[in-house]
Amino acid sequence: MKRAWVVSAAASIWLIAGGLTHAREPGAQAAGAPAQARPATNPLAGDKLAIRNGGSMFRTRCAGCHGPAAKGDVGPDLTGLWASGFSDGRIFDTVRHGVPGTDMPAADPERVSDREIWQILAYVRTEAASNPPPPITGNAENGARIFQTMCSTCHMVNGTGGQLGPELSRIGSGRSRAVLLKKVRGPNDNIRPGYEPVTVVTRDGQRIRGVRKNEDEFSIQIMDLRQRLLGFQKAAVSDVTEEKQSVMPVYGADRLSESDLQDLLRFLGTLRGPDSGRR
Repeated sequence: MKRAWVVSAAASIWLIAGGLTHAREPGAQAAGAPAQARPATNPLAGDKLAIRNGGSMFRTRCAGCHGPAAKGDVGPDLTGLWASGFSDGRIFDTVRHGVPGTDMPAADPERVSDREIWQILAYVRTEAASNPPPPITGNAENGARIFQTMCSTCHMVNGTGGQLGPELSRIGSGRSRAVLLKKVRGPNDNIRPGYEPVTVVTRDGQRIRGVRKNEDEFSIQIMDLRQRLLGFQKAAVSDVTEEKQSVMPVYGADRLSESDLQDLLRFLGTLRGPDSGRR
């Protein structure tokens, strides 16, 4: 089963179940109630009961992507957001509206109240205070140059680059540093839907490797490693092999030094979409 489908399904389950698994405190906004103006700062910051409830909700709804202590897993580490200059309001808005182009879903106000989000954020902030993230290493400016040289042929950022691999304009808000490191160093056996590697073998023996873009009972369309869209009638090919490893190469220490790797990861962490500079 494709991972993105699993993440989406799991997100839908916790959104639906979330409002039913936690009793609402007196004065709490009911899920589905008309939205009120969002406070600029968390009104439940430091509230022990809110933090306890928020921790329970976080572990049920969010830990699958962000880890049980919000330190990141498939999704990014959340404990460094405030230290990076993010405001309570901006983080709230991210949870409420989701992050387009990533696995982070919007929290439907019909099912998840503002108060529940503030409780979760109150918990995450206590984790940030008690477990500060390690200093972020690397030079983002040099990382951008490395990306341009080694990655932009296949990956697009803000409208510039190739299309063989996934678009990365928001990758910093959708993947943790640890996951990005694994992607760069490889092996890459966790394939995003729409980028499944295949090899098409024609009747005359040609082997064309690429990523599958469309397929039906009679035909298949792939993008080859030169980023050409090619279509084949299945009657005209002798084999279509589904590969286990991504077409993305493995960048070992012989191809990318540890210092350059840290610079590249630092740059990738800055990619949070066109509104990255807003607070």
